Amino acid sequence: MRVGRAWTRRVPWKLVGGVAAAGAALGAASLFNRIAAERAESDNPPAGRFVDLDGLRLHYLDRGAGSPILLLHGNGATSEDMVASGLVERLARNHRVIVPDRPGYGYSDRPRGTLWSPEKQAQVMVQLLDRLGVESPVVVGHSWGALVALALALDAPERARALLLLSGYYYPTARLDVALLSGPAVPALGDLAAHTVAPILARAVLPGLLKRIFQPLPVDSRFRTRFPVAMTLRPRQLRASAEETAYMVPAAYALSRRYRELQLPIVIMAGEGDRIADLQRQSVRLHRELPTSALAIVPGAGHMVHYAATEAVARAADALAGS
Repeated sequence: MRVGRAWTRRVPWKLVGGVAAAGAALGAASLFNRIAAERAESDNPPAGRFVDLDGLRLHYLDRGAGSPILLLHGNGATSEDMVASGLVERLARNHRVIVPDRPGYGYSDRPRGTLWSPEKQAQVMVQLLDRLGVESPVVVGHSWGALVALALALDAPERARALLLLSGYYYPTARLDVALLSGPAVPALGDLAAHTVAPILARAVLPGLLKRIFQPLPVDSRFRTRFPVAMTLRPRQLRASAEETAYMVPAAYALSRRYRELQLPIVIMAGEGDRIADLQRQSVRLHRELPTSALAIVPGAGHMVHYAATEAVARAADALAGS
């Protein structure tokens, strides 16, 4: 009995209670996030079709008819970003517009154990084009999607007619946001964070983040009313976004060593007030490295140029489709 009492006195009951409370809080957060993710998917059912590409289930939109255009969304978004901006509707008047959810986003899978680099995702896009019988589309990439577009043109140059690069990140730079936003990509602990605290924190910081990506313009009303933000807060999409944030700098470094291999028509568009991808260090530098490219700077716009200058983006795609 004395031993039992001594052991009881030594037990750090406050610590035990704290651990139990933390575990209960994480369990409650996980349940809340699962319910929220199910609600998001219920409110926003798949709008397109599915295709199986070597075990990868990919969701994509296929609109219109005519010369093909492949639209690749940026980090954290889905194919619905291109729809909400009005770009899909505008281009579908004269073109066949293919808009996939890149792996891990929207309703597309992102199998574990694979490094989803721009090159790997480009391979998936070529497989999608093969399955749809599309030979050489104009490839339009926004932000991280621009890296995938570049990888496609470099690794399969015969499969891209031209490139339209929007607000891209093309060269490695020091990025504080990489360290801040990459947490859910960390093995094991990242999974725990993605299903518990990360969605809650993402909800808290999302208004400020949206403000930053649209600055110096306000957040576009089309985005507010049409884009399914709740889909981006699901644990699996937060993990995909974190992985791409963590890999952004090395991906840009690897591709930047090959840019001079590009021989196809390229238009580079960027907002003069972009707070995400610095205009001079990224788009202007790429234009200087590729003398045959064309550079279009959108006055007063930020990172989301497909909202700020939807018609200008569409006209550039039209011109490249006829080049």
